[in-house]
Amino acid sequence: MTDVTGAPADVLHTLFQSDQGGHEQVVLCQDRASGLKAVIVLHSTALGPALGGTRFYPYATEAEAVADALNLARGMSYKNAMAGLDHGGGKAVIIGDPERDKTEELLLAYGRMVASLGGRYVTACDVGTYVADMDVVARECRWTTGRSPENGGAGDSSVLTAFGVYQGMRASAQHLWGDPVLRGRKVGIAGVGKVGHHLVRHLLDEGAEVVITDVREEAVRRVLDQHSEVTAVADTEALIRLEGLDIYAPCALGGALNDRSVPVLTATVVCGAANNQLAHPGVEKDLADRGILYAPDYVVNAGGVIQVADELHGFDFDRCKAKAAKIFDTTLAIFARAKADGIPPAAAADRIAEQRMAEARAAR
Repeated sequence: MTDVTGAPADVLHTLFQSDQGGHEQVVLCQDRASGLKAVIVLHSTALGPALGGTRFYPYATEAEAVADALNLARGMSYKNAMAGLDHGGGKAVIIGDPERDKTEELLLAYGRMVASLGGRYVTACDVGTYVADMDVVARECRWTTGRSPENGGAGDSSVLTAFGVYQGMRASAQHLWGDPVLRGRKVGIAGVGKVGHHLVRHLLDEGAEVVITDVREEAVRRVLDQHSEVTAVADTEALIRLEGLDIYAPCALGGALNDRSVPVLTATVVCGAANNQLAHPGVEKDLADRGILYAPDYVVNAGGVIQVADELHGFDFDRCKAKAAKIFDTTLAIFARAKADGIPPAAAADRIAEQRMAEARAAR
């Protein structure tokens, strides 16, 4: 069923629901000359201009693309609030195969679309987009971060994303085992692309045992060639069932924690870089009922957004790394709030983020 606009009715229903939606603005973008089809979503600007990356992905349907953008933008509001940034949440998705459809003309057209929002949305990299792409987008849009150092940017934000996830793991270990040290812990990483392969290095440096998997054989081979002590398994299904697994790190696409994976998960901690890891409401309770500690994804993967936000003020890597290191304390505070309120950590993080956004709206 469709609305009079032609958009699927369930998408519009989600958009205007206050609990799952509440988004401020959705922009549908098209440039026939370049083939651009994109969705830009601003969930909230209560704390400041919406900040979030651009995902380039071959969605099966336009409705799927809109739904993903809505979810991702909402997550960015919470992520930016918990990271202490003066930014709201936004996200953009470009519909298409980045290997086949990405062109300079398309990226320039996309830059013009972002620029038309006049600074209400600040974009950056995400799945399927890279620093070089942001350099192109920036030629048409001043509100572009994640650019190369040669073009006044901070470069690859996955470096600090991985560092933040590592801090979240340390906080999880502190909370659960009374010691933040990860030496001797078995950590399984699903997805060793932009963020995952940096996370491998942090864990090995501390003496953790690392097991990896990725749908792309070349990504696995790159890690194994660089780190002979790492082992690989065939797929995520094998990884989550691995005997003796202490920490599971989903670092690919969302929905990794679902009705199929949670019941068979052997790890006692979940802490990874992927966005929207909980496939649907209620999964966080399923994890808690099984005694699995979940470090909320948008809290621990905030290192990247901390980095790109700093670009707007004159990038300083040491300053950003110091901010990202505080993810350790923020994660511990969430676990403490969850225990005090008798709720899962994901719900505790939501409460803290919502409080900050509500206070900002009330102060206007």
